[in-house]
Amino acid sequence: MKYPLIWFLKAYRLFISPLYGQVCRYHPSCSAYALEAVTVHGSIRGSWLAVRRLARCHPWAAGGYDPVPTRTTPTRGV
Repeated sequence: MKYPLIWFLKAYRLFISPLYGQVCRYHPSCSAYALEAVTVHGSIRGSWLAVRRLARCHPWAAGGYDPVPTRTTPTRGV
C-alpha cells in the first residue's frame, strides 16, 4: 500500500500542485510533507501524519517550519 500512495503523491505534485502555485503556509509544503511522511513512516502512520498536517493548514494558521517527525525505533530488552 505504501508504493501506490507514493506514486499518487508524486503524480499530485507533478500535475496538480503547480496549478495552485506557492500558497502553502508551511515549509515543507503539505504534499511534500505527506510524501516524506509516507516514505519514512509507512502508509498508515504516514497517512495519519499527513491528515493531521492538512487539518492544521487553514487561513488562520501561523505557518512556519514543520518537519516530519523522525522515526524512532523501539528499544529491545537491555
